[in-house]
Amino acid sequence: MTFRGIAVAAFAVALAGCGGEAPGAEAGLTNPVIEERHDNFEGIGDAFKAIRGQLEQESPDFSVIQANAEDINQRAGNIEQHFVEETAREAGYDTEALAAIWQKPEEFASATQKLIDTSAALVEAAGGGDPAAVGAAVKEMGGSCKNCHDQFRYDDEA
Repeated sequence: MTFRGIAVAAFAVALAGCGGEAPGAEAGLTNPVIEERHDNFEGIGDAFKAIRGQLEQESPDFSVIQANAEDINQRAGNIEQHFVEETAREAGYDTEALAAIWQKPEEFASATQKLIDTSAALVEAAGGGDPAAVGAAVKEMGGSCKNCHDQFRYDDEA
């Protein structure tokens, strides 16, 4: 993200905090990029569930695990492009993305990279055919998901 992008996002958040009209401030606005990122995360979640489902089987199908691990890793690499400026919940968009993503770009980039790295480790573990190694990689990747959600995702159940 460029300095200009950070400045624009900070300005939008500041306007929202001051009662001004931030871009997209009408409640529930959508944006095609928000829809793309939602679909990307849904895909990650579905693939993660498929892997966990295989690990619950007596004889996991490692081809299913491998394909889903590769899908997660590919989708993880797309995350940053789905977080364009001014598409936070605080700007009125129908999203769970918090303004902290743009307020703390280094931390968000680090959290995204951790998911990319842990999903790559899951791909590698899946190729080995060892359920225990895949289980450990799944746990590690799940931790990276939780870390990011705790910082950058709106929790409507809190």
